[in-house]
Amino acid sequence: MDFTTALDHHLATVRDRDLDACMATVHPEATFILPNGTVLSGADEIRAFHKGWFEDPDWTMTVSVTRTLVQTDTAVAVLTVDYDDLDRDGEPYRLRYFLSLVFARTAGGWLLVHDQNTNC
Repeated sequence: MDFTTALDHHLATVRDRDLDACMATVHPEATFILPNGTVLSGADEIRAFHKGWFEDPDWTMTVSVTRTLVQTDTAVAVLTVDYDDLDRDGEPYRLRYFLSLVFARTAGGWLLVHDQNTNC
């Protein structure tokens, strides 16, 4: 699978809230950094976070690719994300942030090794 297909597949698993399919695109030792600075390390922490997030039916996100760079065994995608959700009081809010994704080529294809969200 080429990188563009792998990236599209990963983003589709998030959009579709498909936890098992999403985790199949994530390296077991990946690191995620959330906009509030929280660091998630390894598949167990990442799965636990996504389980709760995917169970929330209120959010949507629109993603546009800003830039990609593909080297032999490493690929980077910088995305702009518009994220819509409801707060604890049911009031809508929107976040706009950059999402940087780093993938590594493995024997099984491309796996996400680093995910970092940075508010615009």
